[in-house]
Amino acid sequence: MTGDALDFALETLGLGDARLRTRLMDLYLTLDAFPEVPETLRRLKAVGVQTAILSNGTPDMLDAAVRNAGIGDLLDAVLSVEAVGVYKPHPKVYHLAVDRFGIPASAIAFQSSNAWDAYAASAFGMRVVWCNRYGQRPERLPGKPDYEISSLAELPTLIGV
Repeated sequence: MTGDALDFALETLGLGDARLRTRLMDLYLTLDAFPEVPETLRRLKAVGVQTAILSNGTPDMLDAAVRNAGIGDLLDAVLSVEAVGVYKPHPKVYHLAVDRFGIPASAIAFQSSNAWDAYAASAFGMRVVWCNRYGQRPERLPGKPDYEISSLAELPTLIGV
């Protein structure tokens, strides 16, 4: 899906450079986490909170991102949509977390910086914290995040850790 989206963007901009496409796709394999993410995950893990990534990314992209960010030991699961064959915001994707952890959606705290993802997880029944880093307006979608923060560094305090 990422490649298809990039192809669409490149075509829209009239850029047909295959080397540019390859370079941009390769950059997805070297993404860094936001600076506060490792410490936030450490604080959550220290009090026994289970953590996971639930992403539209491919397993290879996710493995590379986790490895590059150095957070693999802070995650209990890395869940890709490839396991269910559909993309977010389809409910089957959010159900991956329910199945993996064996708890109801309402017992899962879901964090996302993508408003559409936060709203979809809320509509699915998860408790949602929208990390609105850039002060976006709320979207007109079903569901509504339970909380809004501007950095994941705020999460431990929000949940009392």
